[in-house]
Amino acid sequence: MSNATFHFNALTPDLIWYALENIGIRAESGFLPLNSYENRVYQFTDEKNSRYVVKFYRPNRWTSEQILEEHQFTQELADAEIPAVSPVSIDGRTLHQYKGYWFTLFPSIGGRQFEVDNAEQLEWVGRFLGRIHQVAKTKQFKYRPEISLDEYLYQPVKYLENTQFIPLHIQKAFFSDLHLLINSIEKYWPENISSIRLHGDCHPGNILWREGPVFVDLDDARNGPAVQDIWMLLNGERHERLVQLDIILEGYQEFCDFNQSEMKLIEPLRGLRMVHYMAWLAKRWEDPAFPLAFPWFNDPKYWESQVLAFKEQIAALEEPPLSLIP
Repeated sequence: MSNATFHFNALTPDLIWYALENIGIRAESGFLPLNSYENRVYQFTDEKNSRYVVKFYRPNRWTSEQILEEHQFTQELADAEIPAVSPVSIDGRTLHQYKGYWFTLFPSIGGRQFEVDNAEQLEWVGRFLGRIHQVAKTKQFKYRPEISLDEYLYQPVKYLENTQFIPLHIQKAFFSDLHLLINSIEKYWPENISSIRLHGDCHPGNILWREGPVFVDLDDARNGPAVQDIWMLLNGERHERLVQLDIILEGYQEFCDFNQSEMKLIEPLRGLRMVHYMAWLAKRWEDPAFPLAFPWFNDPKYWESQVLAFKEQIAALEEPPLSLIP
């Protein structure tokens, strides 16, 4: 069993309570687990009836410098009156340690689900993404990584080649089509990419809706192309994605210029995410939370379906990129 899994298994309610007490927070309610797999996240109420969320970081994933860069970025956004949830500062610190665990306290922010098919909400999200990127462009992350072929493609493929998950009867087809996908991604991946600080995982589940959008969970923040924070909001057929993209960018460009040439990165980025996601699940399989949440991952039918998904993504890469220019 991995060291990271061992540590999460030892994360008991008592340990959480004492960790919070160590920073002057006395939990009065139980700890409600929230939907997080990479880390462990719990909502609770303190003795003053204030609601908080405490996040315990997965051991050995980020360094303290990398975590603090995320915190500093969210604070910059909050200072610019952008609705991103930033950590609670206690005695001037946002990152705390107890019994070998790094953890952070956040205010508990309620909200309903962002409606991706609501044009008004989509334009509003676009405006705030433009404001986020305007702040993000002022400097780069120093310690956090960059979206790259190495981290998102080559390393994951190497890991998959050494796992026992892919059924023997499809290994040849699986890796043959995977390497064809790699070749296609390399073909359309430019040598030089303009990078800014990103949310990094800006899918609809990481946007709450209150009186407007609230951006949460910047755990995957890193440097990369601006379009990374846009493409995961697009769904449906090509004509539907074009309409959504037009709405997002109409709001976005009120505050930040968008380089239209980055449109050609949408399908390569989708391909990277596909491969990275498979390897991420394989790496985390020893964590008991993963087999419970993703039981289909260890089913041969899943891996058979991925062979078809590779072919479909290769076809998508061969199509002309989305464009709003007539």
